[in-house]
Amino acid sequence: MYRHNTNDNLQMKTTLVILAAGIGARYGKGIKQLEPIGPNGELIIDYSVHDAVQAGFRRVVFIIRRDIYDDFRTAISDRLKRRLAPMGIRLEYVFQETDCLPAGREKPWGTGHALLACHGLLDGPFTVINADDYYGKHAFIQAQSFMREYSPKEPEEYGMIGFALKNTLSEAGGVTRGLCVMDNNGHLVSIRETRGIIKTPQGAVVRAGSGLEALDGDQMVSMNMWMLTPAFLEELRTGFADFRASAKDPLHDEYLLPDIIGGLVQTKKAEVRVLPTRDEWFGVTYQEDREAVKDAVRRLIADGIYSEDLFADLNF
Repeated sequence: MYRHNTNDNLQMKTTLVILAAGIGARYGKGIKQLEPIGPNGELIIDYSVHDAVQAGFRRVVFIIRRDIYDDFRTAISDRLKRRLAPMGIRLEYVFQETDCLPAGREKPWGTGHALLACHGLLDGPFTVINADDYYGKHAFIQAQSFMREYSPKEPEEYGMIGFALKNTLSEAGGVTRGLCVMDNNGHLVSIRETRGIIKTPQGAVVRAGSGLEALDGDQMVSMNMWMLTPAFLEELRTGFADFRASAKDPLHDEYLLPDIIGGLVQTKKAEVRVLPTRDEWFGVTYQEDREAVKDAVRRLIADGIYSEDLFADLNF
């Protein structure tokens, strides 16, 4: 994906895919993706869409569950379409199906299965993000720049936006992060999903046996912001059949993007370039995160990063 492509129309084909089907079990009542955090009731999704459109994305696809479609349409679709459709921005929905779940399983199969809903829908490079994470403007600029170099002759060359671990922790409790190892050229060597990473006055730690293991706060982690190609969707399709056939715990095992992409890297079937971002992450994992996220947005507005009328600066 690093070969320069002079096709100016390619920018119009880049798509943002937003993973918004998560149940959010830790969040409690309500749907955390629909939690207002801006001065006019904006959601984290609004800031991600704004930053993506400003960076050059012209199509947004939401992956949701059918049972939350009405909430999403009311909270997001109608409002965003009014602001973005006159600019030529396409907003679409696809559904993560749950009718294939085995008896007794409550949660969908995970982010890899969710992205399968886009199989056959995307014919150019795309970026995947979580609905409940704030990534920052720099991340979307990097993602768009990376995808503009896409060449169909190199369909297995992907990208990942990397965050410093210390910039991704929650004051309210443990988080799950994909800890990355990279080579000297900035390419992903391995990624390990690590649960229960806790923020302490001394830095990030994770429980190991009966004690705590300190982690390097500057280590790159994945926040599920990937730059991918249509070829990856075919890998997902064939890989999901293998995953289901070999699942040790069909009621709880998940088909997750970091595991899938890490496996392709390990088997030399894909190459992933890690692009560090200078921005600080924030998101709503726990109920207690809400006020901290609202404070962060207020600071960004005070610093002139955003206007109170979020989409007023998108003029093209």
